[in-house]
Amino acid sequence: MLRRVGAESQAGPRVGLGERRMVAQSYSLAPWPRLSVVIPTLNEARNLPHVFGALPSSIYEIIVVDGHSVDDTLAVVRELRPDARIVMQTRSGKGNALACGCAAATGDIIAMIDADGSTDAGEIPDFVSALLDGADFAKGTRFAKGGGSEDITRLRGLGNRILTGLVNLLYSTKYTDLCYGFNVFWQKHLSVLGFNATAISSSDKSECTWGDGFEIETLINIRIAAAGLAIAEVPSFERSRIHGVSNLSAYSDGIRVVRTILYERFIVPRRRQRFPARRLIRVNGAPSHGQQTLSANHGRPGLLRRFERGQAVQHSEEDPTSGPGVDPAPGAPRRNVIS
Repeated sequence: MLRRVGAESQAGPRVGLGERRMVAQSYSLAPWPRLSVVIPTLNEARNLPHVFGALPSSIYEIIVVDGHSVDDTLAVVRELRPDARIVMQTRSGKGNALACGCAAATGDIIAMIDADGSTDAGEIPDFVSALLDGADFAKGTRFAKGGGSEDITRLRGLGNRILTGLVNLLYSTKYTDLCYGFNVFWQKHLSVLGFNATAISSSDKSECTWGDGFEIETLINIRIAAAGLAIAEVPSFERSRIHGVSNLSAYSDGIRVVRTILYERFIVPRRRQRFPARRLIRVNGAPSHGQQTLSANHGRPGLLRRFERGQAVQHSEEDPTSGPGVDPAPGAPRRNVIS
């Protein structure tokens, strides 16, 4: 059974089932999938020591995507993690940072975490375990049993519930958390997200390019649902930002989220697409879409058995940048991957 162990105690960092599984796998002959961790940064020099310290040991690569920080962020990265790859953003905003980081990732699995210390990197193994148990995409949730938040305000919490309900209504999903950025997924599904890291931003710097802002989390959740991927919600605990002030605006970013939901559902031409049955896998209390509930001891798919037999990970030959752009032109065709 996949579980989320509580926040780490003062005695030391917690060791969950996923972490023990990664350690055990390192001593076996079966290959553990290569894990790329993407961390967007913008003036996060004081927070990075905590974030790096919480990362699991079995990581293939760390990709720090910087938004042209004016503090010592890059110097701290080079000092603490000289093995990390530094990628500079092509535009601005969190969405563009994730697009740039994912385009640079070469691992079998991509994990997205925040650089402010709000997401617990020590939970990554639990997300990876969900993938090995059959999920295509593992998304964090603060509102399922085992999850929580010490950062979300009452207003943001209410807005998140309303927006989550709207997406569930329009896309026949059963999400419990729409606006949370802790995501881990198989790299072969990257094209489903439709990231575009290479497009040049307009000369108007007053507003982010569509999909480059905080609405990226909603955009991701909508597109993986529309593509019919098997989605696991993994309980996660969100902490308050350690240092600095968040750039999130409840009002303006909330408007962009609403625009995302309506644009993706009604404006983007999906008239020929039948929305496939959603497969939301229950992980320790998170809701299921009613099709299947997977655990470590029951219903384990062939993918995990192949790992246990030591067969190599299958790599996707798809170009991760060939999917639909984050800023699509109205009427542009969409490519959806159906599992």
